[in-house]
Amino acid sequence: MAATEAHSAHNYHPLPVVVASAEGAWMTDVAGRRYLDMLAGYSALNFGHANPRLIAAAKAQLDRVTLTSRAFHHDRFADFCTRLAELCGMEMVLPMNTGAEAVETAVKTARKWGYRVKGVPDGRAKIVVADGNFHGRTTTIISFSTDPEARADFGPYTPGFEVVPYGDLAALEAAVDDETVAVLLEPIQGEAGVLVPPPGYLAGVRRITAERGVLFVADEIQSGLGRTGRTFACEHEGVVPDMYVLGKALGGGVVPVSAVVSSREVLGVFRPGEHGSTFGGNPLACAVGLEVIAMLSTGEYQQRAAELGDHLHRELAVLAGDGSGAVAEVRGRGLWAGVDINPALGTGREISERLMARGVLAKDTHGSTIRLAPPLTISKEDLDWALEQLRTVLTG
Repeated sequence: MAATEAHSAHNYHPLPVVVASAEGAWMTDVAGRRYLDMLAGYSALNFGHANPRLIAAAKAQLDRVTLTSRAFHHDRFADFCTRLAELCGMEMVLPMNTGAEAVETAVKTARKWGYRVKGVPDGRAKIVVADGNFHGRTTTIISFSTDPEARADFGPYTPGFEVVPYGDLAALEAAVDDETVAVLLEPIQGEAGVLVPPPGYLAGVRRITAERGVLFVADEIQSGLGRTGRTFACEHEGVVPDMYVLGKALGGGVVPVSAVVSSREVLGVFRPGEHGSTFGGNPLACAVGLEVIAMLSTGEYQQRAAELGDHLHRELAVLAGDGSGAVAEVRGRGLWAGVDINPALGTGREISERLMARGVLAKDTHGSTIRLAPPLTISKEDLDWALEQLRTVLTG
């Protein structure tokens, strides 16, 4: 930790634990102490650490070929794109690496579609986004962030975005005009504290965008691929967006894999040379991504997240209503929860450190809020043990 402090940029503030190995829902530090992972790499580790199926897929591909660049075809690419399109109920896939790259790709796609298909005058395309959003940290993405930590000192900012309150359908509808090409939203805002929008909001967004000829772009980088008890969080309202933005769990916690998935009309606007990535859709990423898709295709992990998620939220509701005042509010869906702690008990960071001392790893966000997002493979017994440690930390 001292060497990290001395030689790495201070762009993160990790908890004071040094992980040396991990398996399933458990991590072990350099001193041999075990910790239950209740963060799962911000949902990148939905299938747990060192998942045997994913590790086997990666090892097998490592012996064959790991990178060709997109200058050449490789034998895993078509299958990956086909299977991912099928999983999403879409037609075309544009693979990238990180979530931020996928969001940037979605922004470029929406703008190009707006100019070539919708007929928006060149340079006038507008994208409507929500306050409290977290879509990544590139210069363009932080240009429409409302988080001072993410945005301050990085200007000048990229124009072309209008921010409206999250969950406010009337404000969103008022912001959409003839030059709007897309509405970009997280179906559940993760970094903001696992904020679930009001019932009917996503369906309303779908209605407005369809009526006005605007793309509905759903950033399901954290909420998608099983986390909420469905393959996609949009499914809870029976909504199918025009475009999914995927990442994190798509790489199984093994390699960074992201993608934009949409219709032929939308992704068909690209011509060779207009967008790309050297590592995007590489053979290793496709091999791991294919195994992730196969695992999700059974519905097993979605069902597990739904059932354990119901249990998680019942237990958190009991904690919130026990009369101690320790928990102010609980939000979330599936195996994903934002827990607002009474500030008198400490900051989210302090609560996370106390949990770490009891063998549970979670992470704070925005003051006294902590996020809980264990691997979908966690056992009910381990989940209950983590909740007991939280109860002890908060109420003694």
